[in-house]
Order: sequence, then structure tokens, then C-alpha cells
Amino acid sequence: MIVRYLLAALVAGLFSGVLMTAAQEARVVPLILHAEEFEGEEAAPAGEGTTPSTDGAAQTQEHSSLGAAILDVAAYLSPVSVAYAHEGEGHEEGGIMFGMSRFSGTLLANLVTGTGFALLLAGFSLVSGHPITVANGALWGAAGWLAVHMLPAIGLPPELPGFPAADLGDRQVWWIATVVLSAAGLYLLFLKHGILAKVAGIVLIAAPQVYGAPQPGDISSNVPAVLGAEFAVAALATTLFFWIVLGLSLGFANEKIAKAD
Repeated sequence: MIVRYLLAALVAGLFSGVLMTAAQEARVVPLILHAEEFEGEEAAPAGEGTTPSTDGAAQTQEHSSLGAAILDVAAYLSPVSVAYAHEGEGHEEGGIMFGMSRFSGTLLANLVTGTGFALLLAGFSLVSGHPITVANGALWGAAGWLAVHMLPAIGLPPELPGFPAADLGDRQVWWIATVVLSAAGLYLLFLKHGILAKVAGIVLIAAPQVYGAPQPGDISSNVPAVLGAEFAVAALATTLFFWIVLGLSLGFANEKIAKAD
């Protein structure tokens, strides 16, 4: 039984990953490519404009690789920005791994990510004793989105390459702690009865926000602020779409297995 549910999670994760890739190609990737035009330039003083280097943009698009694609996926699947991961990154001819294109690398990363999130969601459902169905699949997906994306994004919104950011290690620690505490808080808030459980859930959700996310000392950037805002909205919207599809498809697969048994 458990093996069949895990197989259902794998199918739901792969399906959601494919749809996520299409959504990202339409809404997120164009913003990343635009932001990459500003990479490698010195930050302009406040009030001065900058002219993006079209040569740099062409080179970035021409030599995009699996490594760059995975970094892009990480940028909008996780609020932990990978802006600084691009620093010093050479765009070697043919790509870093197997010469894969940006789209192929993005698809592969989304399939792996979708499968991982589906297994986590299915495992949590089995352990907690609350099955995922078509009727509540969207709610399960929304809860996953809140814990992994929306609540951490309050302190660390999705950031484009080239945006200023605090130390990567500090941001990762804060993000992981926020995801764990948020997931536990949502569980207590919505799946447990009793006023003490509700209060404890609210406290867990609020704790990392009260503590505060690590912030950069210098916020100057060549990337226009409006572009960063558009990216944050697009990233959160596409991840919400991913989680809703994941919850519904996982619920549909679970119900098919239950009927077959």
C-alpha cells in the first residue's frame, strides 16, 4: 500500500514539474534573462541610470548551461536568493554538464524538485493520518506553498541574479528554520484541536519573522527595483500554481489507488 502511494507521489511530482516548467518559461525566465543583462556592471550611484550590456546578455543566453538553469530554478523555488552564486561563474562553451540547454536543465531540475516535494507531502500526510484527496488537495498544496515559499518570502523575497543579499550561509540557515517552524505551526494551527495548539502554531509561525532575516549591508544594485518586484510576484505566483497542481494531482492519484483497493 505504502509503495503504491509513493509511486502515486512520484507521478504527481513529475506531472507538476512539467507544468511548472511551462509556467516558468512564460512568466519567470524572461525576467531572469533581462536581469542578467545588468550582471557584471558596477552599481551606479543613486539617481544615475545604467545602460545594460547587450553583448553580455547575448553571451549569457548563448552559453547558458545546466548549472545556470538549476541556479535559476533555485531562485524561484526557494526564497533563498542565489544572486551571488553567479559571481565569477564562467559561461563555458557547451555548458557545465553534458552541454544541456537552459530549458533542458530547468525541466530536469523541476522534475527532481517536484518529485521531492510530492514525496514530502505524501509522507507527511501518511504520518499525520490525514489523507490527501481531490477535495482537500488544493488546501494541502496551499499549505505547502505557505510553508516553503510565502512565509519565508516575508523576510527573504525571491531575488534576481545581481540583487544585493546577505551571506548565503546565513540566509540558508534562516530559510530552513523558517520552513520547519512554519510547517510545524501550520500543522498545529489547522490539524490539531485545542486552543493551546492554535496558540503554539501562531507562535512558531511568527518566531522567525520576529527574529528577522539576514539582510545585506549594501542595497545598491544595477537591477531596477521594479524588475525585482515583478520577479518576486511572478516567482510566488508560479510556485503557488505548482503546489496547487501538486496537491490536486496527488489527491487524484490517491483516490484512484483507494478505489482500486
